[in-house]
Amino acid sequence: MSDSSNKLKIFNDPIYGFISIPNPLIFDVIAHKYFQRLRRISQMGLSYLVYPGAHHTRFHHALGAMHLMQKAVRVLRFKGVEISPEEEQALYLAILLHDIGHGPFSHAMEQSIVKGVHHESLSLKFMHALNGVFDGKLDLAIRIFTGNYERKFMLQLISGQLDMDRMDYLRRDSFYTGVAEGSINADRLIQMMDVVDDRLVVEEKGIYSVEKFLVARRLMYWQAYLHKTSYVAELMLQHIFKRAVLLIGEGFSLQASDPLLHFLKNGAAAAFDEADLELFSKLDDTDVLMALKQWQSCGDFVLEQLCERILNRNLLKISLGDEKFTAADKEQAIAEVAEKYQISKAEASYFVYKGKIKNQAYSMDKEPICILKKDKTIADVVFVSDQLNLKALSKPVVKYYLCKPKLL
Repeated sequence: MSDSSNKLKIFNDPIYGFISIPNPLIFDVIAHKYFQRLRRISQMGLSYLVYPGAHHTRFHHALGAMHLMQKAVRVLRFKGVEISPEEEQALYLAILLHDIGHGPFSHAMEQSIVKGVHHESLSLKFMHALNGVFDGKLDLAIRIFTGNYERKFMLQLISGQLDMDRMDYLRRDSFYTGVAEGSINADRLIQMMDVVDDRLVVEEKGIYSVEKFLVARRLMYWQAYLHKTSYVAELMLQHIFKRAVLLIGEGFSLQASDPLLHFLKNGAAAAFDEADLELFSKLDDTDVLMALKQWQSCGDFVLEQLCERILNRNLLKISLGDEKFTAADKEQAIAEVAEKYQISKAEASYFVYKGKIKNQAYSMDKEPICILKKDKTIADVVFVSDQLNLKALSKPVVKYYLCKPKLL
C-alpha cells in the first residue's frame, strides 16, 4: 500500500492551472476503472465535426467541476457557513461522480439503445457500486446527490441552475470549441455566493455576472450544443443504433465489441443489474467508432450509408425554421430518397427526420437563482435584474427542423 501522501497529486488543467486532489479517498475514486473510463468519453459527442478542438473528455470536466467545488467550499466557509470535513468530502465526491453514468455519445444511446435508462440514474448506480468498493464512504455523497440531505444548498451546488457542473462545462466547452460567447467568470460567480436559510444565494453586486452566465448559456446552446450540424450528426447516430438493433433482431450478423453487442441485442434490461452495469462500464467512444468503421461494409445499404456519412462528414442537410414542417413534407422527402436510392420507404425513413429543438437558458419552474439584495431580502434573479432579456431567456425558444440527404 502506497503512502497516502503520494496520493495528494495535482492535475495541470488548461482552464484553471493546477487542480489538486484533496485527500487519498478522492485519489482512489479517480483511480478506479469506472472513473478512468471517462477519459474515453468525449464531453461534447460529435461536436468535433463542427469544432475540431472539441475533443475534451468527461474526465476533464469532472475534475474541473470538483476544482470549482473546492473554491465554493472555501468561499462559503469564509462567509461563516459551517461545512464539516465529512460534508466537504461528500460534496467533492458527488460533483466528481455526477456524470459518471454517461455512455459514449450518451444522448444518442439513451434515445435508441438503453431507452428509459438515463445517465443520471446510471450515475447513481455507479455511485452505489463504488460505495460498496469503498466501505460505505460515499453514503453522504449519495444522500446529497439524491436530495435526501437536510442541507439543501449542497444539492444546489451540484445540480441547480447555477451549479459547479454548468460553470465548468460552459467555460470548458467555450475554451475547446473556441466559441468565445460561452466564456464566463466562474471565479466572480463563486466569490459572490452565500447561503441564507439553507438556500444558495448570490449577493446583489454579482447580478451582472449571473446575467452574463445565463446569456452565455443561451448562446452556447445555439452555437455549440444545438448547432445544426452536430445536431443532425447525433440524429444520424441514433438512427444507426436503431437500424443495428432492428438488423440484429432479424438475425443479421453485425460485428461489434461484446459490451456494445450486448446492449444492441438486449436493450436496457428492466433491472439494469450489476452484470449490465459492469458491461456498461466497459463501453466508451472507441466501441462506437470501431462499430461505425466495421458497419461501412456490413452488407446493409442503410447502415453502410449512415456510417460512411458520419465517418466522412457527409452529413444530411438540415433545414431550420420557425414553422412546423408537415407530415406531407416528410413523406415527400422519404419518397424522393426511396426513388433516388431504389430502396423501400421504410428504409428511406432512416435518412429523413423532422422534429423540434428547444432552448431555454433559465427555467422559472425550477429552483430559482436567488439574489440577496442589499436590504437582506431575497428574490428571483429575473425580478431583480434590470435586463429585459432575462425575462426573455426564461421563455423557451423553439425551432423546427427537417433533415434529408442532398439529392443531386
